[in-house]
Amino acid sequence: MPNPVTHLILQSFLVCLVFFQPVLCQADLVKTIEQIKPAIIGIGSFYKLRSPPVNFLGTGFVIGDGQHAITNTHVISDLSGSKNKESLIIMTGKGDKPELRSAVVVALDKEHDLALLRFEGSSLPTMKLGNANTVKEGKSLAFTGFPIGMVLGFYPVTHRATISSITPVILPAQNARQLDAAKIRQLQKSAYTVFQLDGTAYPGNSGSPLYDPDTGEVYGVVNMVFVKGKKESILSDPSGISYAIPGNYIVDLLKRGGQDNF
Repeated sequence: MPNPVTHLILQSFLVCLVFFQPVLCQADLVKTIEQIKPAIIGIGSFYKLRSPPVNFLGTGFVIGDGQHAITNTHVISDLSGSKNKESLIIMTGKGDKPELRSAVVVALDKEHDLALLRFEGSSLPTMKLGNANTVKEGKSLAFTGFPIGMVLGFYPVTHRATISSITPVILPAQNARQLDAAKIRQLQKSAYTVFQLDGTAYPGNSGSPLYDPDTGEVYGVVNMVFVKGKKESILSDPSGISYAIPGNYIVDLLKRGGQDNF
């Protein structure tokens, strides 16, 4: 028969483990957010004759030497056909007046909806890439970005997410800003897989890093949102289903851009 004192100590330990583990996990995410937020940037266009001159396009994050960033191809795709000679910029800092820096496209991976940018100015804090091949269904992650752009100022927002499925995708990602039920049915003939997330993302989250809440290592890039009804319902009635491109394609893009030393 177990010693009563030993049994009581073991019981108390199990109670603490059950009730305090979520608190510890939350504390880890709080610390990680503080660490990675300076590496989260906005992607936009600048045209001085427009009012306002800055147009927010999506989210990105800084990697490598602190002067390169990753975002989605579809975030910057409209700039190539612009008649106004808009310039590509990144936005950093926080508040009502973020710092604007000129940027250029270094490399594109249209198939996987990824873009590598280089921006001017001093180096910014960076995020590190994790091994996306180790991600399993059920893993808890987080993503940080600008879900509704700069409506309330330049303040990054963090959402939790769970890998609900690792699923094939067939759509050209740069044309898949939103998915509907008809498009979902095409997912069985894909050449590669994406992370399906149980997490609410919005159009401004395109390009947000999907990362480990404990380490801050990036495992993917948010790029699609499942839309239940019309596009107008994205903000008022989100589906809670989002998608992210696995981070191993970032590694390939860096090599393509001559930045394999990252």
